[in-house]
Amino acid sequence: MKRALISDIHGNLEALEAVLADIATQDVDEIYCLGDIIGYGPNPCECLDLVMSRAKKTILGNHDQAALFDPDGFNPMALQAIYWTRDQLDNGPGTSNQINDRWDFLGELPRQIDEGQYKFVHGSPRDPTNEYVFPEYVFDTRKMEILFGKIEHLCFMGHTHLPGVFTTECDFITPDDCDFTYKVGKEKLMVNVGSVGQPRDDNNKSCYVVLDTDANTITFRRIDYDRNSTADKIYNVPDLSDNLGDRLKHGR
Repeated sequence: MKRALISDIHGNLEALEAVLADIATQDVDEIYCLGDIIGYGPNPCECLDLVMSRAKKTILGNHDQAALFDPDGFNPMALQAIYWTRDQLDNGPGTSNQINDRWDFLGELPRQIDEGQYKFVHGSPRDPTNEYVFPEYVFDTRKMEILFGKIEHLCFMGHTHLPGVFTTECDFITPDDCDFTYKVGKEKLMVNVGSVGQPRDDNNKSCYVVLDTDANTITFRRIDYDRNSTADKIYNVPDLSDNLGDRLKHGR
C-alpha cells in the first residue's frame, strides 16, 4: 500500500493543489493529513474543503485547535492570523451548511491515529498536538529515549515544518542526506513529513511523504507551486502580516 502523508498546509491553496496533483501521479492508495490545515494562509475554507474530500484520515493540528479554542502560546503574527481565519470560517465562502460542515469537521478531528506499528501525530508521540521535535533534539539523548519509548515502530509527524528522519542512534537524516528515499528496517523511526504550505528548511518547495508499506520505503517529495500568487493574496489581506508572504518565497 502507498499512503501519502501531508501536513501543515496552512491555508495555502496553490501549494495544496500542486501537491494533490503530484499525489495523483504516484499510484497512492490513500491520503492522511497530519494537521494544521489552516492558519497563516489566505485560503482556509478552500483548503479545508479539499482535505475533507480527499484525505481518508485527518488529525488535529495546533492551528486547527486554535481556531476552535483560545490560542495558546501563539506569537502576535500567528494570533492575528488565527483570528482572521476564524472570521473566514464563520462567514464562508459557501452555504450555511458548508460553513457548519467545516466547523464540525474541525471539532471532530482526533489528536492522533495509532495503528500499532504506525502512529500519526501532529506534534510528537508524547504530546500529539503541541510538542515540537526539532532536529537539534538529537543531542538530548534522554528526550529521544522518552519519545521513542512512546512508539512501537514508526511515528509520522509535522509541526516543525522541517522534513527528515530521526533514528534511535540520535541522528537526524534530511531528505537530501538519504537522496529523498529512506529504507525502513526494524528500528524505530520518527519521521517529519515536512510542510505543504509553509516549508521552513530553506527550500521553498512544498514537501510531503509517500509511505510504501510493501517496499518499506519513505519517500520525500518536493513540489514547486505558484508561491507568488499565494504571497500576493496575503499582501492584500490587512490582517495577515506581509512576513507570511515573504517567508514563502524563501522557505523559512
